[in-house]
Amino acid sequence: MTPLKTADELRAAIAGAAPPRTCSCALGACAGWESLAEYRWEAGQMTQVATLRDPAVDEPTLEEFHPGGTRYESPQAPVAPAFFPYNRCDVWHCQRCDRHLLRYTEFGGYNVDPRVRALVPENIAD
Repeated sequence: MTPLKTADELRAAIAGAAPPRTCSCALGACAGWESLAEYRWEAGQMTQVATLRDPAVDEPTLEEFHPGGTRYESPQAPVAPAFFPYNRCDVWHCQRCDRHLLRYTEFGGYNVDPRVRALVPENIAD
């Protein structure tokens, strides 16, 4: 899968999708980054549609992009493909609700924490 590197490429990858519906799956709203217990990830209804992870980059940046003063966990935080944590994400599509979701795994110390966030096209930025 060829990695998407820009906001325009990400927008194009999800363009034409049906508008999201209210979902009754175990994920819930996940408007900002949320820890993901594996039982909440309903794999049978999820399809990976893209990746933002570039295998040619050994150490993707840990720098975040918050020009409007948002924070990592903020639902309004910009989705900037070149910045953390988006540069470590895969993009998934939920067949039940037609939402696109971002998913990555946070590795910190002895903790491995899969995380998920609903992708809102209006938040995509370069």
